[in-house]
Amino acid sequence: MTRLAFLVSPSHNRVYAADAPRLAAAELRVLGDRALDGRVSDVAEQTVAGVPYVGFTLDGALSDADTRAIANLSSLYALFETVPGDTDGDAATATRLLRPVLAPRRDVLPSDLLTIQKYAGKTNEDFTRLLLNTTVLATDRPDALGAPADVLTGGPRGERRLRVLDPMCGRGTTLNLALASGWDAIGVDLDTQDVEAYATFLRTWLKTHRYKHAADLSTQRRDGKSLGRRFHAAFGLTREEWAAGRSLEVTVHAADTLRTAELVKPGSVDVVVTDAPYGVQHGTRSRGTGTGRGGRDVLDRSPLALLEQAVPVWSRLLRRGGAVGISWNTRVAPRDALVSLLADAGLEPADDATHRGFAHRVDQSIQRDLVVARKP
Repeated sequence: MTRLAFLVSPSHNRVYAADAPRLAAAELRVLGDRALDGRVSDVAEQTVAGVPYVGFTLDGALSDADTRAIANLSSLYALFETVPGDTDGDAATATRLLRPVLAPRRDVLPSDLLTIQKYAGKTNEDFTRLLLNTTVLATDRPDALGAPADVLTGGPRGERRLRVLDPMCGRGTTLNLALASGWDAIGVDLDTQDVEAYATFLRTWLKTHRYKHAADLSTQRRDGKSLGRRFHAAFGLTREEWAAGRSLEVTVHAADTLRTAELVKPGSVDVVVTDAPYGVQHGTRSRGTGTGRGGRDVLDRSPLALLEQAVPVWSRLLRRGGAVGISWNTRVAPRDALVSLLADAGLEPADDATHRGFAHRVDQSIQRDLVVARKP
């Protein structure tokens, strides 16, 4: 048995920081079940010298593979092994000391890719990582989370890189996190201005950091009809990789999420992950209702109405063994409704006690939760 603890990363968001230790413990339990062969036990929040930690027991010795998986927990700031200290002759009151454990993340890009953008409505980066992690762990490749990022071969044994889709991507926090993890990314968003803002940001970021790249923002057409604006960028982590034709890629479409199947090949995506509309300011165009002024389409603010139409579309894009992860506001849609919706789309929701530990407060009107489901 190995007793470990990790320091919970401080959050600039005061409300999220209050829930971070509990959420970190829930994420660790999922990681233990899915990627560490059920060897994690005795998970508990604890305070050491006034600072929040999460402690746990790992059955057996800590391997390099274990460390790599644990290192990618969304709120992990530093990992320690707890070891006996001075006993003063009494083993029952032995001091426990913290021995630092080197635990580097798999991130292949600088952290400012995630943190430099500031805008109203941006999802907390730590929660975005939590949602993406939990969804990857629901796939049939949970070890991808802890595998060394190797864009030359796609993985430690030459596997294909993961392909992550955010079908309501906004200004691209999830896309940037996927790229930082060494995975390819696809985004779709209704707001053309958000897509153009993301294109401007990423091109500037790539130039600033001197990555060899190619980027293009254009209008995509099919059969003479416009499908909306499309941004595509490819870049190499090194000049050598770029010269050899090996690159990470991101594509973002300005389109209604219900049209995603027209833009992305079915069965080509490993992970679909998105922060659903909270019923406050985001939505999708309802087609064919004729309820708008002059018979035009209208913006539907109901997340359930949107997801009932969108989840079957997203499911078709997933390969078998892939997974969907959705976060949403439970004040406007109950969890059971989301679980039923995913099941009706032919997916297998993970709805055990371990996966029911992620609900937390965002603000007075938003109580956020997440749900994941695998495509059999």
